[in-house]
This record gives sequence, C-alpha cells and structure tokens, in this order.
Amino acid sequence: MSLSWLRKKRVLLPLLISFIAVLFLSNIWMTWLYPIYYKNEIRKHAIHYEVDPFLVASIIRVETNYKPGKESKVGALGIMQLMPDTANWAMEMAKLPSVTMDSIKHEADANIQLGTWYIKKLHDQMDGNPIAAIAAYNAGPGNVRSWLKKGLWDGTYENVKDIPVGETRHYVQRVIYYYNQYTDVYDEF
Repeated sequence: MSLSWLRKKRVLLPLLISFIAVLFLSNIWMTWLYPIYYKNEIRKHAIHYEVDPFLVASIIRVETNYKPGKESKVGALGIMQLMPDTANWAMEMAKLPSVTMDSIKHEADANIQLGTWYIKKLHDQMDGNPIAAIAAYNAGPGNVRSWLKKGLWDGTYENVKDIPVGETRHYVQRVIYYYNQYTDVYDEF
C-alpha cells in the first residue's frame, strides 16, 4: 500500500511542480490579477483621441476598479469619475450630442468616451507631459499649472514626492503602478 502511494506521489509531485512553473512563468496568471474590462470601448476611444489605452485602463482601475454607475462622495460620476461641471464642459467642448449626464453616470462607453477625450485635453494642456496630465485629472489643470509655475513640482514621476497634495501624489503613483503592470502583462491592447 505505501509503495503504490509513493509511486503516485513521484508522478503527482512533478506534475504539480510543472503546473505551478508554467503558471508562474507565463503572463496568463497575471491577467487574473490585473484584468482589463471594457477593452473594446477603451481601445475605440483611445484610438480616436490618440491616447494610450493602458493609461485609460489605469485611470479606470484607480478610479472605480471598472465598476460603472458609481458616484463618489464629492459627486464624481461613472467609471472614470468625472465631476459634473467637468463633464458638462467636456460634452460642450467635445461636441458629443449623444452623450448625456445620465449616460455618463450609467453607461461605461459614454463615460470612457468623455473621460478619454478629457485625458487628451489635459495631455495637450500639460504640453504633452503624461505625468502632469494624470495629476491634472485628479487635482485639476489649474492646480497642476500653479505647482509647475511656482516650482513646487517639476512634472516628473521621479519627483512625484514634491506634489504638494497627498491625494494627488498617491493618485499619480497608483495610476503609474497599474500602467506599468498592464504594459508588462499585456503584449498589446
């Protein structure tokens, strides 16, 4: 009885070790830890507005972890947590008649479209600096421009510790963390 158990163990143990090795040596298991939902919507709007889709996915991950219909304590709406004033301004500027406040709150596609347009706008306002654009998404472009102008922060990730607002500093760090994870795990979007 014990001899047959040992034979089974000799077979099962290498199989188990092989399975674990394949699992950890491939990126497949990492997609379970870092999933990206709404890929088609993110891809479509990222291409249209010329924004890195991994950046959009990272912002969504930090804002709501892909849960649509959320409204924050301060009133931010939807999967990308757009403030109502910002959303109204963006809808007007982007000329998106099919996007409404109700769709921004409840429909991931409309929220991703407007949020991606806004990221592009912030990226342009921050002279193409993606780190400053991320900070502006959280703190507002006026605050970020003020920090840069006053020399409080130089707009680089290396000096993110100099961002004078802790929430924004942490936000930028989290978005970049998820961006790095996504670009390591996924070969393409």
